[in-house]
Amino acid sequence: MAFSSLYEEKCPFTRDYSLIKNELLNIDDYDKTCIETALHGVNQLVLGEWGNNTACQIILITDGSTGLGAMSLKESFASLNQRTAANPFPVPFSFPAKLHIVCIAPPNDPNLAKSKSLYQRLVDLTGYDGSISIPDGPLNETTVVNMFQKLAEDMYTSFKGTLKCGNLESKIILSPAPVPYTKVTDFDYQTYNLSDLIEVCGFISVSDVGSPMAVSRHLVLPASANKDHLPLSTEIDLTDDDATDEGKVPSFCVLLHGALKVENMAALVTLADNWFGFVYSWADSKKKSNLMLTILTPGSDVVPWLGDLNNLGPIDSPQEHMGAFPVRPQEKRSYSQNGVVWIRQAGLQSDIQKILRHARKLPEKTQQFYKELNRLRKAAISLGFLDLLNGLAYIFEQECMQLPGSAHPDCALQLQHAADVLRKTQNRDIKYVVVPLQTNYNSS
Repeated sequence: MAFSSLYEEKCPFTRDYSLIKNELLNIDDYDKTCIETALHGVNQLVLGEWGNNTACQIILITDGSTGLGAMSLKESFASLNQRTAANPFPVPFSFPAKLHIVCIAPPNDPNLAKSKSLYQRLVDLTGYDGSISIPDGPLNETTVVNMFQKLAEDMYTSFKGTLKCGNLESKIILSPAPVPYTKVTDFDYQTYNLSDLIEVCGFISVSDVGSPMAVSRHLVLPASANKDHLPLSTEIDLTDDDATDEGKVPSFCVLLHGALKVENMAALVTLADNWFGFVYSWADSKKKSNLMLTILTPGSDVVPWLGDLNNLGPIDSPQEHMGAFPVRPQEKRSYSQNGVVWIRQAGLQSDIQKILRHARKLPEKTQQFYKELNRLRKAAISLGFLDLLNGLAYIFEQECMQLPGSAHPDCALQLQHAADVLRKTQNRDIKYVVVPLQTNYNSS
């Protein structure tokens, strides 16, 4: 992407490096330097291509200048607190990103000395550990090449590890390299680092795995045995069943990929202590598929419908110990209860009328009457709405006097009992439960 007062996408995301090289030869000079415009363009480009969950590394190449006038980086920072929703500052980005600023300028350039603090502030605003690169020595081709080489070694080194299942194992490379995960709670935080050994615990149907919340997703590539650790291809041609032998190099990684694709299964793997992930075959086109790793959030209860991952066992376990997915949670969710909502007067009236409808059908509706009464009573005490209890007791007494002659005798007794209990201050404990009055009519 080239930028000035406007930005231009010179080449879309691609694995064809020749296209990028050709576009680099066709870059022209433009009118001025406006870094904010470039960052807006980066936001749009990444969101349109990858969404807001994919971590990216952004390299901003400059000549050490931050621009002049109204569109300079200095003026952008000066108006940072006056921004509106219609004109936001593009940093922090709408996706996880590290910003690396590469300055192709002599280290002793006065303009660079003024710009460095602004660049550092821009890197800090991203919220991640970015960097500022400056040539180590006089500005020439060698120092610039060395600067980019160092950036590549520091920031783009692939993760190398071992994928193991029983006695089978394979050296692998994860791309992009996973980053440490920091789990923040109310009073503490803990950082988790991925182990070099990724071990398969077992296999589970892809349909049972579903789409759990993930920290990140990575391409799994088998590393070659030579010193360069060059990755081998794991792509599988979906139209060719024998494509797993690509390269004629025996590899457990390729074997696992083919098996998972054919059986439509995923492998549950351990990434560190009490940290899990899933390895599975993913098709990114109609003809090619790749072996992917989804990293879950740390913990064993991170996939609710699978239950505790530590409790998963082999499929040939005794029948009485086997369960089905989804696993029902042990605790009762608070949001599964019928909550009381009295934002409007109609809500309170509706709850009282419901109790009275049950009251008129006593003793058949005794259980429902006391269930709704206790529900309303508990809500009133929780909200400090104690006058409601006295008012409800008065309503019950009025209802007793208006009962028709055909009403069941137990109806008046239960209403008077409920009114007496509601008026007693010693029964204002929220844990107290109003129980039916035992009479000759309901004692059987």
